[in-house]
Amino acid sequence: MFTRQEALDRVERATSAADLFGPLDPARHREAQRLYRALAAVLHPDRVGPADTRAHAASAELTRLHDEWRRGTSVELRTDRGAYRITALHAVGSVANTYLTDGPHVVKVVRNPALNPLAHAEWDALDALARFTDEHRWLRPYYPRLVDRSGPVARGERAFTVLEPLVDGFVTLADVRRAFPGGLDGRDWAWMHRRLLRALAGAHRIGLVHGAVVAENVLVHPEQHGVVLVGWSFAVESGQRPLATGKTVDYPPEVHLGQPVTAATDVHMAHALMLGVLAGHETRQRAFARGCAQDDPARRPDAADLLTEYDDLLEDLYGERTFRPFALPPTPTGA
Repeated sequence: MFTRQEALDRVERATSAADLFGPLDPARHREAQRLYRALAAVLHPDRVGPADTRAHAASAELTRLHDEWRRGTSVELRTDRGAYRITALHAVGSVANTYLTDGPHVVKVVRNPALNPLAHAEWDALDALARFTDEHRWLRPYYPRLVDRSGPVARGERAFTVLEPLVDGFVTLADVRRAFPGGLDGRDWAWMHRRLLRALAGAHRIGLVHGAVVAENVLVHPEQHGVVLVGWSFAVESGQRPLATGKTVDYPPEVHLGQPVTAATDVHMAHALMLGVLAGHETRQRAFARGCAQDDPARRPDAADLLTEYDDLLEDLYGERTFRPFALPPTPTGA
């Protein structure tokens, strides 16, 4: 059993798959597999927790190197429609890792074949959202766009999803929260929350529950005031129970009680998120958030209704709407 530091040292020092797992020899398969499982167990995001970004990156790199070792070459994922060569890790999620490719797309690969059904759930959700936004085009910018998918895979293989890139200029709301440890000015949060409510209202209109409205799944483009709700792996139809839950996610009471989720579940999570992002002195907006995150799902407003209610609050607080530039503070040198 490795310690966290030992596992980090092994993975971070490796300059190639062979450097970590030894020569590309099929006879070494079992030995390499044992090493991979031992390191993966120590570095898994559910074990190290959401704040250990160094271990998250090492876990993703470990998976990439193991795939490269097994294939004897750089990883290239193929479908009937095309081939996608992975070039670098982009993000680590609760279910999958997202990689840049040598083309205009990103590829999201589940970390464990047992999680393949969650990839399938995301395909279904994104397909439904694509059909919906074909008619309601103004909502299209709020959702990721599915380009291709692995489809059925052999036993023990991992499903993957090919997406239009949301890379240049985008950061996660978790990045925003870290950049403003004292909390956001209510005027900055206002445009982010309005867009998040629109994304949820659109999904709820077609009976979808996102099920994981957390900071890591909200992409923000500071310059363009863009918001995209990603991470649809936990999505189900309203009235169903979740396919799975994340160990580090703060869910509303109905999830802990094993009850079906509804649009009210997303509303609670979005406003719990609001409370975690807003500065403490934003008393009016924080009171609004608490009213939307009540324990009883029946007492939570619909996202579509909240759009008007929230706009009324903003007009009362700030008057006529104006564009307010937003930027993350520069990262200190050496950080």
